[in-house]
Amino acid sequence: MRGARGGRTIRPILSAMLTMALCAAGAAAPAHAADMLGIATSSPGSVYHSAGTAIATVANHEAGLQMTVQAFASPNVYLAGVNTGQVAFGVSNSGDAQLASAGEQHFAGRQMPKLRAVAVLFPLRQAIYVRKDSPIRSIADLRGRRLPTGFAGQKTIVPLFDAVLATDGLTVADLDEVRVPNIVGGANAFMEGSADAFFFALGAAKVREADASVGGIRALPLTNTPESLAALQAIWPAGYLSEARPGPANTGVLEPVFMMTHDAIIMTGADTPDAAVYALVRALHENPDALAGAFAPFRNFAPDRMISDIPGVQWHPGALAYYREIGQDSALAPEGGDAAR
Repeated sequence: MRGARGGRTIRPILSAMLTMALCAAGAAAPAHAADMLGIATSSPGSVYHSAGTAIATVANHEAGLQMTVQAFASPNVYLAGVNTGQVAFGVSNSGDAQLASAGEQHFAGRQMPKLRAVAVLFPLRQAIYVRKDSPIRSIADLRGRRLPTGFAGQKTIVPLFDAVLATDGLTVADLDEVRVPNIVGGANAFMEGSADAFFFALGAAKVREADASVGGIRALPLTNTPESLAALQAIWPAGYLSEARPGPANTGVLEPVFMMTHDAIIMTGADTPDAAVYALVRALHENPDALAGAFAPFRNFAPDRMISDIPGVQWHPGALAYYREIGQDSALAPEGGDAAR
């Protein structure tokens, strides 16, 4: 599969990276230790890191949990630790949750059967950004341009980037590739002038940094047609198209544009205690304003839609217990009931 490219050569490296990073973060003990509930995120500047920081703040202040943010390269690195209980929680997305649970694409050969969903957070929009005054106006205009590619340390980005390109019939072979380890490196290459565009999540701190660094950026629109959506979902089935409008939280959106979207979620392992998961879900549900105040994309967090059916992904019993109390568990498909231990 396209998303698996390079996976065979990088798996041992990623495994070693995870072990070293978890040990450095002090997460070698079981995730249910009373004095440590880690929440794994991507690098500082990413949407996942900012979201994890907001979640930890609310969990600590409102639920009395002792949660700490632990930054790694990418979910394709840290979800393995969530699966085994080396770290209690992880910020991810619906697509990676499906692929990791099944052991497919960039998780090929690394099936994670103990991953459990905790909560849907907010729509996660992805875009390719150019300078505000760039002549590049569409995805098709990227042909022959210098773009960051590779993402060897963040393989979760590869199918997302491929899916965006596919909406206008492009592949990375149509680009002048600038190889980078991750999306932060891609944004840095853009700010340094060695790339004509970069790929990142809307609302991320790094996007604001790039905007300030070059005097303004602009998000490229995706074509909103059935054909474009089909091309996107052929590579990233969890993706869909949604409209982003100009606003304080949407740096680079200068006019209404359609972007590739999927849902940001919290994952945990099957062995994380029910009480800890229940307390976290309750704290998030009862404190949407605190989340939105800590990180702007949480303005799109919907407490009444924290659970949804994600094919192939089971929900943690501690989360289900709370959703049943508030009448939200009906969002699951009939066969999507309790997660087995």
